[in-house]
Amino acid sequence: MVTHCRPVHAKLPNMLPDLAIVIVTHNSVHVVGDLLDSLPAALDGLTADVVVVDNASVDGTADLLAARGGCRVVRSANIGYAGGINLGVREAMTAEAILILNPDVRLYEKSVPPLVAALQEPAVGIVAPQVRSAQGALELSLRREPTLPRALGLTKTRLAVFSEHVHRRSDYASPRTADWALGAVLAMSRKCYDTLGGWDETYFLYSEETDLSLRARDAGLLTWYEPRAVAVHIGGQSGRSHTTHAMQIVNRVRLYRRRHNAFASWCYYWLAVASELSRVPRGHPESWSAAAALLRPARRPAELGCSGQLMPQ
Repeated sequence: MVTHCRPVHAKLPNMLPDLAIVIVTHNSVHVVGDLLDSLPAALDGLTADVVVVDNASVDGTADLLAARGGCRVVRSANIGYAGGINLGVREAMTAEAILILNPDVRLYEKSVPPLVAALQEPAVGIVAPQVRSAQGALELSLRREPTLPRALGLTKTRLAVFSEHVHRRSDYASPRTADWALGAVLAMSRKCYDTLGGWDETYFLYSEETDLSLRARDAGLLTWYEPRAVAVHIGGQSGRSHTTHAMQIVNRVRLYRRRHNAFASWCYYWLAVASELSRVPRGHPESWSAAAALLRPARRPAELGCSGQLMPQ
């Protein structure tokens, strides 16, 4: 069901907006209002059709949004993050740029135009901003492609061979390409979205942004980092649990399997199991749930639909 609200910076009738903004919420009543409040200054004169897909919130998120305006609300069953994005894009007015936002982000003033401008480059399909914490600290939002050494759980070494995270602060000072980036704020061109057929809904939650950027790269479209655009990411507002951690780890293995041969994928699988088991005695009980989900398919979250065989696909 769609609840129609006042659009942000609406153009004259029959004119398309500069971009479509899609926000996916789930029990986000305490954060999403601040995001919407940040949009006018962030757009800096650009026009946007703002669509919020509410994934079955029970805290009044959808009612709050419908009452305040500034967006169009799509009430949905919980179809996952990627599913919510695809639904929002379908409901939004056609625009050459699409901006995907988590409800727990805030955009700095004038942060959207640099994202849209970067999408004008023919080789760029996805653009990520600089991300900062609520306290203003730089977040390590750029990532490297998953590999076997990076499955060892040695991120704290900060060595590129072992870490998906890009740790060097100097790498965040100027525009550059990235293998993928944190999915809390991502702009993408309509061309990229259509070429990829949207976001892969089978992941439900986690790894969908990794998959998106890697598939874009396969199609010849880069993921670009634009530090002139800045967003604050509060993080953790949807809640973390043993189930969501298991979903995250299982999806990492699924992603790797979909892109590599069977031998390499089994190596990645067992490295992931070993990495999670090694975390348990170090005070991470949720890793036991992740290891169990890998070793016992029946223990995997039902939303993933991959409980039929040992290797999740």
